[in-house]
Amino acid sequence: MKIDFQKYKDGLVPAIVQDVNTQRVLMLGFMNENAYEETMRLGQVTFYSRSKKRLWTKGEESGNYLELVSMTPDCDADTLLIQVRPIGPVCHTGADTCWGAENSTTFGFLSALEGIIEDRKENVDKEDSYVSSLFRSGINKIAQKVGEEAVEVVIEAKDDDDRAFLNEGADLLFHYLILLKAKGFGLKDIEETLKKRHL
Repeated sequence: MKIDFQKYKDGLVPAIVQDVNTQRVLMLGFMNENAYEETMRLGQVTFYSRSKKRLWTKGEESGNYLELVSMTPDCDADTLLIQVRPIGPVCHTGADTCWGAENSTTFGFLSALEGIIEDRKENVDKEDSYVSSLFRSGINKIAQKVGEEAVEVVIEAKDDDDRAFLNEGADLLFHYLILLKAKGFGLKDIEETLKKRHL
């Protein structure tokens, strides 16, 4: 799809920059046709700076470049979604993003659940909860529970009860998150291990 650089009087289109791995929105800039072509040529994101009145390659002064992965126009062809691999922090303040957020992978509800498990681990003597009781029981009990849940998943996989299978799968994942936390790890560590295998 051809980008409509002439839609706005100044010839600029918004360019939303997103980390290809974390999916975190990093910044918003503007591109004219020349900035777009320069980005394609360099493989590094180049904007049109409205304050400097010239093309500006992100990182030209700081060294914190944005390595181009893809550029996709929206349905009206007047806004770009640019996926990148950032080299260093993106914001001029030194923050990961221009909104001050940490540029890290999140796993939606699973990340929230990891936070709850971490809280139960840190407050193991204060919390009257199932998770805290597992942490109090120690690594052997936690590992045993993961094993029990894994067997139950295998058993349900051989039947036709989808609901039971999903419930046992949820139990297995929940207990595995507890085991990860007990060993000092989390989903990010598993993701990194899988990425290394993929490469």
